[in-house]
Amino acid sequence: MNTIGSQSSPVTPEVWEKQEMRDALLRRDISTVYRILRRFGVSQRQIAASTGQSQSEVSEILKGRQVMAYDVLARIATGLGVPRGYMGLAYDEATAARVVGVIDDAQAEEEESVKRRKFLAHAAAVTVGAAVFGSEPGWAATAARTPVPNRIGLTDVRQIEAATGALRSLDSRHGGGFCRDAVIAQLNWAQQLLGAQRTEEVEQRLFVAIGDLYGLAGWTSFDIGLIDSARSHFGRALEFAKRGGNDTLVANILYRTGRLYLHHKEPNEALKMFQLGQVAAQNTGSALTGAVLCANEAWAYAEAGLARQAILQLGMSKDAFARSNPDEVPPWVRFFDETDLHSMIGAVYTTLAAAEGADPNHSRIAVNALEQASANLREDMNRNRGFQQIMMASNHLRTGDIDHGVRCGHLAIEASEDVRSSRMRDRLRPLLAETRKRSANPAAKELNERLTLHLSA
Repeated sequence: MNTIGSQSSPVTPEVWEKQEMRDALLRRDISTVYRILRRFGVSQRQIAASTGQSQSEVSEILKGRQVMAYDVLARIATGLGVPRGYMGLAYDEATAARVVGVIDDAQAEEEESVKRRKFLAHAAAVTVGAAVFGSEPGWAATAARTPVPNRIGLTDVRQIEAATGALRSLDSRHGGGFCRDAVIAQLNWAQQLLGAQRTEEVEQRLFVAIGDLYGLAGWTSFDIGLIDSARSHFGRALEFAKRGGNDTLVANILYRTGRLYLHHKEPNEALKMFQLGQVAAQNTGSALTGAVLCANEAWAYAEAGLARQAILQLGMSKDAFARSNPDEVPPWVRFFDETDLHSMIGAVYTTLAAAEGADPNHSRIAVNALEQASANLREDMNRNRGFQQIMMASNHLRTGDIDHGVRCGHLAIEASEDVRSSRMRDRLRPLLAETRKRSANPAAKELNERLTLHLSA
């Protein structure tokens, strides 16, 4: 019997209920689990595709290699659709860190490097159109689920799109910590619709809608510091976007994944994502999509200390933006308006200004761009406002305008108090260092003390 073929799971649910399988799962004996799956007609290739492993890794596990790492066990459970509780994995990443314990920095760096390579390979395969559409994750069952219709139409898909738009607005206003759980809950509901009957037209749009929702799940996870969760959601988002035939969404998800790496000071990894995004963008003909990616490539070059390339990419972003028509693109790209472009210019020059021996004009250019962005920012975009104030404060302090810098610094703290975002707190730390350098000034010292208290809370 071949158990592969269901969109909702690579293995039929009854397989996990067999006593031999339950015993193996309880022991986390993945070698036995894989051997049982092989008896049910699941090939090594299918196991590898579902779990994100190479066929050689699957072969080694079948020969008896033990799997101990929590993140690998979780990925196997998710990929194959194993009920997580059967493997004792029914807890979140924070709990997992406490249970597994702290690993040394070298091991952590090695594991993170492996994850990056695997995600890059997966993203590259999806972007160029390889058949990698995987299994749906094994969501934990609840006591009673909302019934889903047997057949769905465009109205059902529009409801997912509308809910995603509303949740995206909440994320922008209050941060990922405010709405991530709601995004995950909505994703749970949307995935159940995959089992309903639908036309080909509805199916394609459903894939895109779910891909966009997965992208938002990744973005909100990133915003609160859940890196592995974010990467997992972005990976699934790529698959659904590609299956739905929407390269613009593929490019957008790659841009967001690049931002994750950029935030964690990995500009080379970020550039790989942005450049893959350009591959997808070329298939869309969307100048605005290209503008987004060029601006973010500029930021990555700035983080890498390559000022010339950064400024060149900014110029390309401006040119692409001038050619774009924002009324002809979907909402996940439409956010990149003139305000966002100025904000990105400010971010790139702020990064360049922070380098040792940097040109003082970098800070002045950054302030000018950020002031233009701030003047036109919508009132509900609290997180972006906080980011802008942080950058303006740092640049004013660098140019010796301490009073203005301190004023922006206090505004940044106030904005961060309204947003549940670990990214915001991470961005405040360099500002703390800038105020410490100028602690001889009473106003800067006061801001430093307030920042220290805020970040320690």
